[in-house]
Amino acid sequence: MKKKRAIISVINDLVTDQRIARTADVLVELGFEVVMVGRRKTDSPALQERAYETIRMRLLWEKGPFFYAEYNIRLFFFLLGRPADLLVSNDLDTLLPNYLVHKLKRVPIVYDSHEYFTATPELVDRPKVQRVWKWIEKGIVPKLKNCITVNASIANLFEKEYHVPFKIVRNIPKRQENAVIPSRADLGLPPDKKIILLQGSGINVQRGAEEAVEAMQYIDNAILLIVGGGDVLPLLKDMAGKLSLNDEVKFVPRQTPANLAGYTANADIGLTIDKDTNINYRFSLPNKLFDYIYAGVPVLATPLVELKNIISEYQIGDFIENHDPKHIAAKISAMLQDENRLATYRENTLKASAGLNWENEKITLTGIFQPYA
Repeated sequence: MKKKRAIISVINDLVTDQRIARTADVLVELGFEVVMVGRRKTDSPALQERAYETIRMRLLWEKGPFFYAEYNIRLFFFLLGRPADLLVSNDLDTLLPNYLVHKLKRVPIVYDSHEYFTATPELVDRPKVQRVWKWIEKGIVPKLKNCITVNASIANLFEKEYHVPFKIVRNIPKRQENAVIPSRADLGLPPDKKIILLQGSGINVQRGAEEAVEAMQYIDNAILLIVGGGDVLPLLKDMAGKLSLNDEVKFVPRQTPANLAGYTANADIGLTIDKDTNINYRFSLPNKLFDYIYAGVPVLATPLVELKNIISEYQIGDFIENHDPKHIAAKISAMLQDENRLATYRENTLKASAGLNWENEKITLTGIFQPYA
């Protein structure tokens, strides 16, 4: 019997997005033939082999309104020309072409919103562009039957606004059984210094990265390791140079999930210090929190509601009270100097990882896709 086909759409280059990879794995387990479509940037690394087809479109533009317009048009014709039994749209910037093809071809659609898209800093500061995305969201979301998002706070926002239920699938990674963790020497990291880690594929403005770099002026015998990509990285590198912190701040480009896990496991503290400057950040629940938990790394975080709920419940870290670099430095230093407290946090991450695991989380996702299998 011929397998049913599910097409997963996302606007990134598929390299580091663990959420869509887990979604694809669930669909494969249910017997679907999976096609995942994204885009390829000039600096996109090669993809590792996967158990499903991946297609990355090369575009004329890589950012700005022409990029979004080109991608949405290209995606529409791609979906229109490909047979499919299920469409999975990831985030608002892929929803319009998926919805149009859903209506034209009567193919079921599932919408997975990874954030409160219209309240991101990039849109809040550009009200005309924000209105366009809001118009698309208002026109489509109330008509959808299967919607997913990343936490209860964002689900509540969508449900109040559009009167459509959103199911919750948190960004909890798969546990990597029997993973071989490289040594610091293997990774080119100093063996005699504490490592403060900030990781992520979206190290952007208003996420506390600038203040973390400045804080390193006041911290002894430690390095700040920044692993990932984002629009603020050129500024961070410039800051590190101007502050004479090139020995204290190290940059590592985006890594595959498997390689990233090695860096995470070698850290002493993991940072997740987004600012409460917009709704999207206020209710965020970053992937890196769960990466830190699985790696046994204590966390220093902003007391944003979703972060605070988990960190406080499991007692796996501490919170900053503001983004003054001296205050951040004092918080980091206090954690690093208290080995007993760090040991307790590490022990508690084991308890947290027992309850916060993908096997529990994917039950919801399986239940959404099962009727279409």
